[in-house]
Amino acid sequence: MGGAGFVGSHVVDRLLAEGHTVDVVDDLSTGSLSNLAMARAEHIGSLKFHNIDVRQPELADLLGRLRPDVAIHLALPSSGPPARVLSTALGGTANLLDAAVTAGTTKVVVGLDAVAYYGAVPLRELPIKEGTLGTPGSSATIAQRAVADLLALYREQHALEYTALALGSVYGTRQRAAGGVVAAFVAARQAGRPAEVYGTGKQTRDFVAVDDAVDALVRATTRGTGLVVNVGTGVQTSVAALHQQVLGVPLEAAVRGPARDGDVDRFALSPVRARIHLAWAPWTDLDTGIGQLLAELAASTPPEPPASTEPPAPEPSGGELVDGVAGADEAALHDAGVDPPQMELPTDG
Repeated sequence: MGGAGFVGSHVVDRLLAEGHTVDVVDDLSTGSLSNLAMARAEHIGSLKFHNIDVRQPELADLLGRLRPDVAIHLALPSSGPPARVLSTALGGTANLLDAAVTAGTTKVVVGLDAVAYYGAVPLRELPIKEGTLGTPGSSATIAQRAVADLLALYREQHALEYTALALGSVYGTRQRAAGGVVAAFVAARQAGRPAEVYGTGKQTRDFVAVDDAVDALVRATTRGTGLVVNVGTGVQTSVAALHQQVLGVPLEAAVRGPARDGDVDRFALSPVRARIHLAWAPWTDLDTGIGQLLAELAASTPPEPPASTEPPAPEPSGGELVDGVAGADEAALHDAGVDPPQMELPTDG
């Protein structure tokens, strides 16, 4: 679930590279088929896409046909209106778990947003160990914790195994600018404009490279059963330090805004349980990860065309026609209340 999103598409790449057959379920509300373009081209016949909302009954029909061994759930919202957050997180997860039980799926791996899951904890508790929960500051916190409780309930009542990974602030290629502070700063750098920073800039986060996060998720398909496991580095990095690192200028150059309601001031995750139960540890430090990200983006950006020596063409007398819907993607259609059609990636080349 969520396989066309930022983290999910990288998981798809890893599973296909290891020789697995993968079925992606995504409603494209935040994901994009472009994230699966390379996988589609390189693994014809091993990847299928299903445009289904995790809350819909069609999910049970699909899992009943596919009978997957493991389901990876990366479609939990970490922000938004409370009704939507709770409906998607709880309704969607319960629907998935019911479908998995009926289909005979043996395990579900779920990605939790660690900041939302833990909330604000006392400084003395950093880096946070599993089981240390702060005071809920948002509906997302309530939803993410309830999902963990649902997983434990289904394990007890239906013998459906699970591992829930509390993911730190994951960053990397394919992340939307609205999806995280690293992506937002990188987008500002590429556009040549100041970044936006809310609050003091002293807030800290535990940044995890997407390849490291994917490695933990794949390991969790066979390890860490019945546990919530942190995926983090244990290192706090401030927003101000990240701004300097990505944009090369101090925080004073940013466009400043007020702190957001419920924002967590200090955050880092203890990776000890992951070392023990997943045999996992982060291998990408932030300096290396940011450097690799910027290099990959630079390599994928087409060069600007040479300046033309031709005189400019005259403008049409009526002005240039602007197509207001050109380039509209499935996420935009979804937001406008238009359901994109069911799609399946071709398997015959």
